[in-house]
Amino acid sequence: SDCNPAPGLRKVSRSTNAKTKRHTTVKRVVVGLSGGVDSSVAAYLLKEQGYDVVGLFMRNWHDTTGTLEGDCPWYDDQMFAELTAKRLDIPFHFIDLSDEYRRRVVDYMFAEYGRGRTPNPDVLCNREIKFDAFLNAALELGADFVATGHYCRREEIGAEGRTIHRLLAGSDPNKDQSYFLCQLSQRQLSRALFPIGHLLKPEVRRIATEQHLATAARKDSQGICFVGKVDLPVFLQQQLAAKDGDIVEIPSGWPGYRSLPADAPLGRLAEPFRYEPSDGARVGRHRGAHFFTIGQRKGLHVGGKPEPLFVIGTDVERNILYVGQGQRHPGLYRRALYMLPEEIHWVRPDLALKTGESRRYLVRIRYRQPLQGAVLYRTAEGGFVVFDEPQRGVTAGQFAAWYDGEELIGSGVIHR
Repeated sequence: SDCNPAPGLRKVSRSTNAKTKRHTTVKRVVVGLSGGVDSSVAAYLLKEQGYDVVGLFMRNWHDTTGTLEGDCPWYDDQMFAELTAKRLDIPFHFIDLSDEYRRRVVDYMFAEYGRGRTPNPDVLCNREIKFDAFLNAALELGADFVATGHYCRREEIGAEGRTIHRLLAGSDPNKDQSYFLCQLSQRQLSRALFPIGHLLKPEVRRIATEQHLATAARKDSQGICFVGKVDLPVFLQQQLAAKDGDIVEIPSGWPGYRSLPADAPLGRLAEPFRYEPSDGARVGRHRGAHFFTIGQRKGLHVGGKPEPLFVIGTDVERNILYVGQGQRHPGLYRRALYMLPEEIHWVRPDLALKTGESRRYLVRIRYRQPLQGAVLYRTAEGGFVVFDEPQRGVTAGQFAAWYDGEELIGSGVIHR
């Protein structure tokens, strides 16, 4: 197959430019050239700033099962990355991290979906691959830093005789990607550069055009990190078997939707709605509850209703899918969420809450969601986020990230 890896590409393996020697006072930056416009402009800006820039393309996925665009989408990415390196006259290297990606990201995805949770592979990819496995490969190339085309910013401040690295939102409000980096550590941030974080997307396109970069007009990638756009059920069926089950519609007047008082215990506020088949009416069949997520509309194939149906609950043990009519169905909204203590991460460990403490933050539970006012509580049981207003689609397995102004302070996996 054309998609099979060539032999000998498990390590950094080749270069289009032999100029790898550098003066000891010049910092070397290895840029993750992805074949997109953002990383291309990041490499250009770093070279203009006087860094010793090296391009490194990583291939992380071979299997094309369920992909919707092309047989070997990575091949085009590699070609554009190499064209960018040639244009900028920087060394170009290739590394295959497929084994690490499957083990540390994809296997995690399958396990989470199998449990009826919805993971965020992009967050895991940044923590486990781009700023770990890839970072280690870059260090072997003599890197002082690694750089990516993320729309976010890093700032250093001094506190108590040590350097603290702040992760800030990107200047472009439509492209801010700090959420995807919400699991990074201080060690990882100390090696990271985000050269385009202060720019707007149109400015990035303009620079690429002016510099005649091959990626200037290339569309942004979509879908699962390094896998691309996929038919999710087909992709997941590599390990999760399809299994027919009932779709049960829950009416908006279900008694369990009665409001809890504001002073209710945190555990009760964060408890998901628990449905039984007898609470509603059977309206259709599905091919596997683990293929669906809270808030999903597509793929239900149930018509004849006054308003569209949305998934409001999944029971993977009994393979039942619960749905409700309309965007405002109360089953879509929850006031609070809970995180296990071991799944709470502080980008700023110096600001970590102690047991019994609480603090007001701005919180988002998905990429591009506007920041929401909330209070984070740290208890012996874990972390609770209580929002000022009920939130749509609180989903187990996703990440909640909390901000103080434009700085991302920490994050956690939503347990329920």
